[in-house]
Amino acid sequence: MALVKLNNRGVRSATTFGSISALGEMRFIKKQTASSSSTISFIDGTSDVVLDDTYKEYLFTFNNIHPETDQKRITFQVDTGTNTSYNQTITSSTFQAYHNEGDTTATLEYVTGADQAQGTAFQMISDATGNANDECVSGYLHLFDPSNTTFVKHFIARTQAGEGSGYSSEQYTAGYINTTTALTRVQFKMSDGDIDAGDICLYGIN
Repeated sequence: MALVKLNNRGVRSATTFGSISALGEMRFIKKQTASSSSTISFIDGTSDVVLDDTYKEYLFTFNNIHPETDQKRITFQVDTGTNTSYNQTITSSTFQAYHNEGDTTATLEYVTGADQAQGTAFQMISDATGNANDECVSGYLHLFDPSNTTFVKHFIARTQAGEGSGYSSEQYTAGYINTTTALTRVQFKMSDGDIDAGDICLYGIN
């Protein structure tokens, strides 16, 4: 079996050139399913989680996240090394578009309550989501080059929420984590209460 090195990101095994993974391919790493969970954490080197220089970009997907408490939001924070404070400094901006079931309200707006200017709180990445049986939020978070020790760490999130008041709300959040220290862990939680159900998956992108 031949060994082929690609772009200094490790060695890939191959018997033929056609079996080498193409750059830009998305690789599944870990799935975690909520069950009345206060937090869901992805920690490099723990429980098969990879969050290092193996990949330059990481993608988290949220599938049917259902809050325990009505009208709450998905949030995230990160930390470095073995730290567990999850209070890294973030600067961010948020826009949302929403439309109600009765077709009486349709709005595109900047969400001042969801942005941070060198804040250390958990970053909101969805609109408020209802806790009725059929209500949930889905979407994704891109985290770019978290192990880099030269630059700040950029992120982009996009989510779609079904609100308790009969609204469909799509929210876009982007920003940067203002540290040049490598990130080793990412934690998700609701703005209040537990994550009742749903799953979060982690992928690495070559």
